[in-house]
Amino acid sequence: MKTVITYGTFDLFHIGHVNLLKRAKSLGDRLIVAVSTDEFNQGKGKTTLVPYDHRVAILESCRYVDQVIPESDWAQKRTDIAKHNVDVFVIGDDWKGKFDELSDLCEVVYLERTTDISSTAMKQAILVFTQLQKDLL
Repeated sequence: MKTVITYGTFDLFHIGHVNLLKRAKSLGDRLIVAVSTDEFNQGKGKTTLVPYDHRVAILESCRYVDQVIPESDWAQKRTDIAKHNVDVFVIGDDWKGKFDELSDLCEVVYLERTTDISSTAMKQAILVFTQLQKDLL
């Protein structure tokens, strides 16, 4: 059995996330998704709109995902790969080259991101929309 793992925050779940998970799953038989905890995101200076438990529930309901685990620090990737007998590490190509050091443990694949969609862009659009509503009142 070929095991694939990917990591992410998965805030404001969108089609880009679906595309990533679908392509990641196609690289193996089993897909593990490590989801950044709220505390880990805070340490990175990142704010999520959707709480960790909700993001986990959303991912667990996705047909491409076989297992969801917490990501609580940057260094756990090597441990996770060994612990779960991972064959392929997958991440978006915006991280290209940043995880090449894991190639001594497994294959490292950088998947192309879906164009014109991101949680960051969605958050910015929500802020603009909210401000426009306030201005109209």
